[in-house]
Amino acid sequence: MADQPTAAERFIQGILPENPVYRQLLGMCPILAVTNSLMSALTMAGAVIFVLVCANVMTSLIRNLLKPHLRIVIFTLTIATFVTVADRFLAAYMYQMSKTLGPYIPLIIVNCIIICRCEVVASRQSVGVAAADAVGQGVGFGLALASLAVVREILGSGMLLGFRVLPEVWPDWAIMVLPPGAFLTFGLLLGCVNWFTARKNAKQNG
Repeated sequence: MADQPTAAERFIQGILPENPVYRQLLGMCPILAVTNSLMSALTMAGAVIFVLVCANVMTSLIRNLLKPHLRIVIFTLTIATFVTVADRFLAAYMYQMSKTLGPYIPLIIVNCIIICRCEVVASRQSVGVAAADAVGQGVGFGLALASLAVVREILGSGMLLGFRVLPEVWPDWAIMVLPPGAFLTFGLLLGCVNWFTARKNAKQNG
């Protein structure tokens, strides 16, 4: 459709302007559960990007065959297929990480980000646009996970990806790698994003 965003616009919007976490507040479960380490966050982001791209492309390919009353069922079955692929891949080649992430990989099936993109974009636009949207949203999701994980891992253990970042004398903030630390970090980062956005809009309007 002529009034729909292009592939480039979909890609750019997904990273920052319509970031699925900081702007749309979607996908909160993995955001709060797996960001106590950067490696876990990056692995989850990779799995989500894989499922999101595959589900968007497949949905776009069959968009003309979708029936209104069955579309959510089709979306869910499509997503579940690719989540199973991602889950089995991790179990086969990254067993320890698969155990660490536990049930959060299968829970990608009900991730609101993926279902939302299938409904809003993939079921209405071409394969190229759907793929670009999925990559943009996936990158935005990954950046959000990584930003939380970096803060929590550094403050919680003084290390990042196994390398010491803070001096040995720095006291570990154990709360940062626990669930309360996830809420605290997300609230602070979300506040920073909102402050930056408000300041940017004020400058443009002033």
